[in-house]
Amino acid sequence: MARPSRKDDILQAALACFSESGVDATTIEMIRDRSGASIGSLYHHYGNKERIIGALYLEGVGQYAALLDEGLQQAQGAETVVKLFVTCYIDWVSANPDWARFILHSRGRVEAGEVGEALREANRQQGRRIAELLAEYRKAGAFKNLAPELFNSVVIGPAQDYARNWLAGRTRVDLIDCREQLAQIAWDSVRA
Repeated sequence: MARPSRKDDILQAALACFSESGVDATTIEMIRDRSGASIGSLYHHYGNKERIIGALYLEGVGQYAALLDEGLQQAQGAETVVKLFVTCYIDWVSANPDWARFILHSRGRVEAGEVGEALREANRQQGRRIAELLAEYRKAGAFKNLAPELFNSVVIGPAQDYARNWLAGRTRVDLIDCREQLAQIAWDSVRA
């Protein structure tokens, strides 16, 4: 297994600091101390705290997208695809709760910041790939007649809502234990 790069070390240190102290209260010096990077290295790789925030956000959503893409490459059938949207999300959130909390609370800040356009472009590309895949199943009559925007909310909405509550410590049942049931709810909600 490859050793994490200095950039990865900085991002992981930033995530730990953000989780412990909050994004606003975290300073560059705290990230520097936690990562062991020099201030010069930190600024060389990222420039400022806002760019660290943006890079951390993009890396997290990129990991989830890669997990989903990997599953979709092997998926066969509309049911499997719909359930993958939910199970990949739950798997990533369960494995990365601090990162998921950071993403949930930082989206607006990142969208408004320097990497906002990069995030929008990544979302557009992922959205196009998924829309093309779903179009085949729609054409075959696998789904209820739902607007594409509504389809996404119906499929992933319950899992995202439960994940938010789980991440906030407001649930008794672990998120991963709800994985299959939430996936089945998603499929039951959209299948023709």
